[in-house]
Amino acid sequence: MLDSRPSTPPLNGIGGKKYFSDRLERFRRDDMADWSGAFTLLDTMETFFDSHVDLLQRKLQRHSDRLKMKAEEALKMRDLSAAGDQLAENFEREVKSFKLKVSSRMTKLAVSWQSAKVVRTREKISFFFGVMSLLSSALMFGLAPEWVHIAYTVQGLYLLPLRAFIYKKRAWHYFLFDLCYYVTILNFLFIWAFPASPALWISCYLLSHGSLASAVITWRNSLVFHDQDKVTSLFIHIYAPFSFTVIQTLPAVREVPHLNVLHSLALSGGIYLIWQLLYWKFVLVDRREKIESGQRTTSMSWMLNSKRGPIGQALCRIPPNTRIPAFMFGQLIYSVVTELPAVFLLYDSPFWSGAFLVFIFAVSVWNGGGFYIEVFGRKFERELEALRKELADSAQSRSGRSSPTDDSSLSRLASEDNIYSLGHDNSDSSDFSPTLGYPSLPHIESASEPSLEKLQMKAKKQQ
Repeated sequence: MLDSRPSTPPLNGIGGKKYFSDRLERFRRDDMADWSGAFTLLDTMETFFDSHVDLLQRKLQRHSDRLKMKAEEALKMRDLSAAGDQLAENFEREVKSFKLKVSSRMTKLAVSWQSAKVVRTREKISFFFGVMSLLSSALMFGLAPEWVHIAYTVQGLYLLPLRAFIYKKRAWHYFLFDLCYYVTILNFLFIWAFPASPALWISCYLLSHGSLASAVITWRNSLVFHDQDKVTSLFIHIYAPFSFTVIQTLPAVREVPHLNVLHSLALSGGIYLIWQLLYWKFVLVDRREKIESGQRTTSMSWMLNSKRGPIGQALCRIPPNTRIPAFMFGQLIYSVVTELPAVFLLYDSPFWSGAFLVFIFAVSVWNGGGFYIEVFGRKFERELEALRKELADSAQSRSGRSSPTDDSSLSRLASEDNIYSLGHDNSDSSDFSPTLGYPSLPHIESASEPSLEKLQMKAKKQQ
């Protein structure tokens, strides 16, 4: 077998002469052979360790890459969480800002709704429709009485929901459980659902001409066209007897040509007792705590608090533990007594029916005239008194700044005479100001305050 290693070159001197002996030559050759084997082992070890070191470096690199990825994901999640928190804070801030804007807008709307200009516009609209309703009702009464119950229904569909909304807003909605609203609903049911029911016709007729019509006197309903609340109250109490006086086209009306006294009072009394029991259960029992605490107001509590009229004064004299039964019994007696004219007189006499309606309407007109004269008269008197006081203070301040001369005294007397004539002299209607509602102010000029030109002229004359 041939040796693959190259032979050691001969160590000959110059000219082929040997400088070392064979022994040294052999030692040298063997030593070189051992070191060459050693280099081969180092190469092997270097290759082995290099490969393992490379594998270890790759593992470390992969591990470091995973750690970097986890760190980046953690940072991303933290950034997302921070961004989410920031987004939530921004969203809450925007919601709060939106709520504030809506609240401020509602406040501005409420203020504008209660502003003097809007109130005047509402009063003008109410006045217009009130007068037109009165005119159209009078025309229908003479020309087309078959349309009266339709007008009654149309106006009721507008005024009653509006009354319910306003009373609920003011916490007065317990008034909506009173007998007048109960009878109004029964009237609409009879007209449009049960027009052939004689029992319902008799009950609605007696209750409308009894409790509802007499409430114009009891509750002092007023014909005040610009006040929608007063117009609604008058509509509820006077339009029902007006409609049932002229209505003739429904089947139940033709079936009852005359009224039997006991039978009619029994029917209306039964309808009334159903309402009274429901009112006692749902209002006076279930909601008694709210009424006694003052959170809600009923007809009885309003009469007790106001103490106006004989009914309120009589209730105040009754002990509290028997006040509710006494009030209910008094309402029953009142209902029966007010129905007697309808049973004995109104149902069979068109003349007395018309006279009764005119009387009830006249009472409402009288109450409305008293409202206009008393309320607006007192308002005008207060404004006039404030005006007189303001003018007197102005005249006194002017006299205090000037010298007390005879001219200033005359000026103050003239001012006082003007003020007195402003409050007491109503002979000349041309001084009335339509915009302010009171006489126009006279021009007051104080003689104690001469003009600058007069002073200059006087100084030149003295020079």
